[in-house]
Amino acid sequence: MSVENVKNYLKQFALDGRVKEFEGSSATVELAAQIIGTQPERIAKSLTFMVEDKPVMIVAAGNMKIDNRKFKDEFQVKAKMLTSEQVDTLIGHSVGGVCPFGINEGVKVYLDVSLKKYATVFPAAGAHNAVIEMSIEELEKSAQFFCKWVDVCKLPC
Repeated sequence: MSVENVKNYLKQFALDGRVKEFEGSSATVELAAQIIGTQPERIAKSLTFMVEDKPVMIVAAGNMKIDNRKFKDEFQVKAKMLTSEQVDTLIGHSVGGVCPFGINEGVKVYLDVSLKKYATVFPAAGAHNAVIEMSIEELEKSAQFFCKWVDVCKLPC
């Protein structure tokens, strides 16, 4: 159902036909990179948080992690990730298929600058086995409820 919601949403941008579904799971950055045949950093992972009692999604390069100081500077609160149950309810996709397309009303979406060094990236497409390849411009244009670009990530140690 979630993949169909994503495809329906992406129709307005003529991107729905580019959603790919795989036999195996692409639920983690590593699995997605392996199944697609790309580097993990080109996976556009969607991280979800609660900010002032509202769900927020940060889409970042797959090799990055949230920098708590940068996050607090940007949002004025400590980074608090949503639970799996909250993701399903508040975002509208299950963990492993979370993406900024076909999401629930009221979710604010931010794109992290870590994505900007890639010509194309691979966000999930609503299920643990679905992805779409798109340019950074297409991602920015099609990300539902997109607010702005942020710099809230760092490379893991």
